[in-house]
Amino acid sequence: MTHDPRSALLRAALDAAERGWHVFPLRPGTKRPALHGETACPRTGPCTTGHLKWEDRATTDPDRIRAAWAAGAFNVGLATGPSGLVVIDLDMPKPNSNGDTPCGVRTFEALCERAGQPVPTTYRTRTASGGCHLYFTAPPSTRLANSRGLLGPLIDTRAWGGHVVAPGSTVNGRAYEVVDTAPVTPLPSWLLGALTPESRPVLPVRISAARNGGRVADVALQRETAAVAGAAEGDRNAQLLRSTRAVGRFVAWGDLPRHLVEEAFQGAGEAAGLPAAECRATIRSALNWSIRTCRPREAA
Repeated sequence: MTHDPRSALLRAALDAAERGWHVFPLRPGTKRPALHGETACPRTGPCTTGHLKWEDRATTDPDRIRAAWAAGAFNVGLATGPSGLVVIDLDMPKPNSNGDTPCGVRTFEALCERAGQPVPTTYRTRTASGGCHLYFTAPPSTRLANSRGLLGPLIDTRAWGGHVVAPGSTVNGRAYEVVDTAPVTPLPSWLLGALTPESRPVLPVRISAARNGGRVADVALQRETAAVAGAAEGDRNAQLLRSTRAVGRFVAWGDLPRHLVEEAFQGAGEAAGLPAAECRATIRSALNWSIRTCRPREAA
């Protein structure tokens, strides 16, 4: 009987969804989302009221999953944030790395030893590169973002804003496989402490007045950055996107310099608790969209 990769990947997606993990399709044989990006968004279907990213569209609905995988042999992506997961990614050294560079597994073992803690026993998969993913349930009271190298070299984490490739998928001809079927355990408190940024007071966002900015533009910038800085958890990135788009027309019209707007929203986003890299990406995307779609001033 001929092996049907599409049905095997569909089964992997449904198995993940049965665990309560939110899945979405990745391009066949890769780690990249197969869903359209913001610049190609048709504003139809699930995006009728605005573009939805892959994290928003990830689902546990078996009917939606069957419909998606009926279209192709897509790899399976797990949206870690909506799935209530924190996944620790222990990577292998890159081909151009120093020959003495330890792999992420060894570095993590050393980290556990220094902390006086055992290496956690939890659900574990082997990645296509030969590294591994350790799955943990996310803490209920803390919304963690992704991290890169925060715990050590070749150790990344995936939480809100991140995804991992689910077992059953294949990248570069190599499969992601389950190597420990242990239950997914809660993220240990000592690891949570290492991943939680130190609390800091929320400082008011200072904005330098634009030399050529009109009063309407200045007021809009002040109002929208204040809305971002005061946004509630769970709506911070969406508010940053909305507010930056709202001010973007003044950049397109030449009322406000782009660098000033970027600086103001970067400060507001970080004051709200968003990671710096996430702020930069959202601001850049929002301003590019505003400048591209802005109508002439007389038609606005």
